[in-house]
Amino acid sequence: MTGLHHVQLACPAGSEDRLRVFYSGLLGLPEIAKPPVLAARGGCWFAVGPDHELHCGIEESFTPARKAHPCLLVTDVDSAAAAVADAGGAVRWDDAIPGVRRFHTDDPVGNRVEVQQAG
Repeated sequence: MTGLHHVQLACPAGSEDRLRVFYSGLLGLPEIAKPPVLAARGGCWFAVGPDHELHCGIEESFTPARKAHPCLLVTDVDSAAAAVADAGGAVRWDDAIPGVRRFHTDDPVGNRVEVQQAG
């Protein structure tokens, strides 16, 4: 193995615009154009730094991921938490790991997302 390319979260059909607002608008992840054959399936992709991606793929019988989740590193976790809260999102701080500042929230379709201060 040489690394991790992307993580995929499931989402319901028609949720792409809400996901774009959350992941791009709120968390600042640039959207990546999907290849045309895959774009026809719906969903949306986002860049996470220079080498990783977050894919939101349509799942017909969608159920939000409540335990499994991506962890996004940010340069200012307090600003990210304030942006989420200002947008009406839940901010659940978690101090279970000593020395790590992080919180959990949910994307617009209910998937759990962790946001952590980059070291």
